[in-house]
Amino acid sequence: MNIVLHEPEIPFNTGAIGRTCVATDTALHLIKPYGFELTDKYLKRAGMDYWSKLSLTEYASYEVFLQQNRENLSAAGKVGRKLWFATTKAEQTYADVKFGPDDYIMFGKESAGIPEEILAPNKDACIRIPMWGDIRSLNLSNAVAVILYEALRQQDFAALEKKGALHRLQWEGERKY
Repeated sequence: MNIVLHEPEIPFNTGAIGRTCVATDTALHLIKPYGFELTDKYLKRAGMDYWSKLSLTEYASYEVFLQQNRENLSAAGKVGRKLWFATTKAEQTYADVKFGPDDYIMFGKESAGIPEEILAPNKDACIRIPMWGDIRSLNLSNAVAVILYEALRQQDFAALEKKGALHRLQWEGERKY
């Protein structure tokens, strides 16, 4: 999977998203400008010691992102990697679509989301997280986790290690051999 952050503003969110990407073997793509420096202590604190393990690609603009990934992407509903746009303005939810194992999911900056100039020509690829009432949006790192884990669930968590063992003890009724 691929997570794309369009002009992220808050270093803690980007750090937390980077940590989630490492934990799920997901590539992170960052589109400039950022509201922080990649050396920001809050970004590093949120990403903990995982940041060095992150598959990270940076782009000068959305146009550069498209140019460098155009051959990898296809329109929603077509065969190939898709670019999905997470936005509160979408009609369909993230649970309404079928994610592929190499799809890209884009999220916008915390204060404004993805620009409507990007969304308007991509209505069929726009997805949202349902929310109650007049809540504007979820925290960006939470939104990424919700949608990313649904995409991974649809792939039966194929690339993720299956775990279930306790660290110090054993599950009740199991024997340690």
